[in-house]
Amino acid sequence: MPITVTAPEGILTPTGEREILPRLSAALIEASGATGNSFFTEIVGGTVHILPPHHIYAGGANRPVVMVELKLPNIGLGSVEARKAFITAAAGIVAELCVPGHRPENTWINIVNAPDGGWGIGDRQYTGDVLIAAASAAAH
Repeated sequence: MPITVTAPEGILTPTGEREILPRLSAALIEASGATGNSFFTEIVGGTVHILPPHHIYAGGANRPVVMVELKLPNIGLGSVEARKAFITAAAGIVAELCVPGHRPENTWINIVNAPDGGWGIGDRQYTGDVLIAAASAAAH
């Protein structure tokens, strides 16, 4: 379940650049109720993109926005409460890992769902049922 962080250079601290993805991954696993599940943990990953500040825009103007995009199968974070838990945790993580003065309205979090069967690793397609079965097997 890929997480993509895009930030203007100089907004995340050096520690933030290193820690943001592991911390967001842990937040996703926790919000999913999958802490300690080896299968679920192994399928969470992502990238951090640090761009020149003049390449980041919001509202048609150059702005220091940090964007967190989470792509999940449609069963992921299946309730409004679970999505809220991830968004709240992600906003807090970004706030902690940015330079002083980064404003909350410059942190955007987006959750995108793939339709059933529209998510996979390698050549393996995962439907919701297959993902649930694999995660349940790893929990035992």
